[in-house]
Amino acid sequence: MNSAAPYTLFPNPRLCAALIATIWMLGACATPPPAPATAPSRVEIDDQVGFTITEDAEVDIEVNSDYEQAISDLEMGRLEQGIARLESVAAGTSGLSAPRIDLGIAYHRVGDLDAAEKNLLLALDTNPEHPIAHNELGIIYRKTGRFAQARQSYEAALAIYPGFHFARRNLAVLCDIYLADLDCALANYQAYMKTVPDDDEATMWIADIENRLGR
Repeated sequence: MNSAAPYTLFPNPRLCAALIATIWMLGACATPPPAPATAPSRVEIDDQVGFTITEDAEVDIEVNSDYEQAISDLEMGRLEQGIARLESVAAGTSGLSAPRIDLGIAYHRVGDLDAAEKNLLLALDTNPEHPIAHNELGIIYRKTGRFAQARQSYEAALAIYPGFHFARRNLAVLCDIYLADLDCALANYQAYMKTVPDDDEATMWIADIENRLGR
């Protein structure tokens, strides 16, 4: 049995450090027309809660149940079970990016960076405008020494959602430590602090960079 319902990815920037970028079926919504093979997505920005990414797709109810169980497995630390379930879900939802992003984050957590990168790239094939996928891919690139690509990924995430402060902080750290681009680091730390003004660590980093720049 199929149920056509919008899927919404809720990547609140304040929660993006968590393991899962979750999609949820909104069962109470009116049923939309059947979706195409690749579901269109919409990015809606709210400065108070971050942003939501909605993907409309027709998804089997059993697949949705498996997805929810996979998310529960991952949240409870049952990573191998969660990954296995997500692989099955992703195979049945090729038009959605969120299961692939979840797989990328989960594989990253277990140390399989190749599988993490593969799934994040597949997510971006489906939805090139997904800021979380770009940010997570930037982390993989940074960890594997591809610093210029990491910068491109973080900047892509910020071009889509400038208020995505985890990506902003990641870019600042990359420019500071790995690229030795102090002007880039300072500008992005300062932009980050406008969103997260109580980050004492970033405050110290800004002071250190200003000292190194002789300001």
